Amino acid sequence: MTILDTATRTELEAAAFRRLLQHLDEHKEVQNIDLMILADFCRNCLSKWLVTAAEERELPLDYEAAREWVYGMPYAEWKDKYQQPATPEQLAAFEAKKTG
Repeated sequence: MTILDTATRTELEAAAFRRLLQHLDEHKEVQNIDLMILADFCRNCLSKWLVTAAEERELPLDYEAAREWVYGMPYAEWKDKYQQPATPEQLAAFEAKKTG
């Protein structure tokens, strides 16, 4: 990879993160449990990572505000509109991933 200055690298990483959020927003059918099974992270993980990044920089960002950033709306609203109950198959796959 070409050596990038810090500012350019940060801009590219930020753009990629924004695109990831857009992609997740365009695919609300993908449930968090599916993401956890396949990639070992989900929208809530992204929210927690944002909070951690803010804390490292001594910036105020609480978990609910971070989740609204990631979900594009308050989490409770997203959950009511888009979250489906986990199927027995999803739960089994998630448990197998955790114990695997």
